[in-house]
Amino acid sequence: MKKVSLITTTLLFLLSAVASAHGPVRQKAEQEITINAPADKVWALIKDFGNMSWHPDIFNTSSEGGNKKGGTRILTLKDGGTITEELKKYDEAKMSYAYKITDMSVAKTITHAGAEEKVPVLPVDNYSASIEVVAKGDSSVVSWTAGFYRAYTNNNPPVEMNEETANAAVNAVLKTGLINLKALAEK
Repeated sequence: MKKVSLITTTLLFLLSAVASAHGPVRQKAEQEITINAPADKVWALIKDFGNMSWHPDIFNTSSEGGNKKGGTRILTLKDGGTITEELKKYDEAKMSYAYKITDMSVAKTITHAGAEEKVPVLPVDNYSASIEVVAKGDSSVVSWTAGFYRAYTNNNPPVEMNEETANAAVNAVLKTGLINLKALAEK
């Protein structure tokens, strides 16, 4: 009986230790905007995966593969950082595409928990997103959704790479892009 009680206590202790030692949780950012312009006009501005000139934070885009699955684009940000993305799905008829980040440059290096850590230009890991234009009469609704983890995948992240910072950065990218897209489409 003592042996069973000891084993049960040990198992409960181990399970509680495992439950409290978890890493990052997948985050989701969703931004949506209504644009007073027809869907085809809005789609024409964003449909070329290799062209992100509609986003004000992007200085330049170079691409290979066009709008075919596996196509890539390298976004050069206004601050000089780069983000490489791969096209995962493209649907002209549904006016949508999905992509994922495959590489990013380093914004800065910090010391955290006694180790040098590289902070990427977008403080996320395993980022994937989709953008879609839907006609609503003479207007359009554009939805941009992203799923990601914080950049620091171990426990106790530094503030530069925690969930709050990752969420704020991704939501800012999506919102800024959609606001500018609206301004361009409604000209």
